[in-house]
Amino acid sequence: MKLTANAVHFGHDECLSIEVSILLATRYTTMNIHREKQQAVTNRRGMLRLLSVGGAGAIAGCMSSDSGGEYDIGMSAVAFKPVEISITAGKTIRWQNTSSRGHTITAYEDQIPAEAEYFASGGFETEKRAREAFHSEFGGIIDSNDSWTHTFEIPGTYGYVCIPHEASNMVGTITVEPSG
Repeated sequence: MKLTANAVHFGHDECLSIEVSILLATRYTTMNIHREKQQAVTNRRGMLRLLSVGGAGAIAGCMSSDSGGEYDIGMSAVAFKPVEISITAGKTIRWQNTSSRGHTITAYEDQIPAEAEYFASGGFETEKRAREAFHSEFGGIIDSNDSWTHTFEIPGTYGYVCIPHEASNMVGTITVEPSG
């Protein structure tokens, strides 16, 4: 006999998923959390302890809001939210990683105003350098719940990308209007 339970919450990108398999014939139970960590439990009491702790964590994780504070743009599993935003010159944008995946913020050099300062998480001065750093040492990664800011001084349109999720079309656009 096999019992499988999944905690799913569609409003949160990275909800903890718990799969529980109970194999009654062998008295061993395996709990798979996030399909990565496996832990063997040799009796029912141990299984109940794991379920009470893991289940409470899963429910709390699924019910929690992804607002870890004030931010302008959130980063879900494979999307910037919002994808497009308009601001006035001189405003600082704060990106917040609201998922459990690592992300980058990397300007497309050919999609920012010619006079504008280049921007990329990790402080890289060119798109080429940002890409090289990511591919060689995961440079510029913004971990879960971390944030990154950049101030936009020059009016115009700015296109940017998350390098590890570019194939999933994780791109964004910031339109900067002249101030006052």
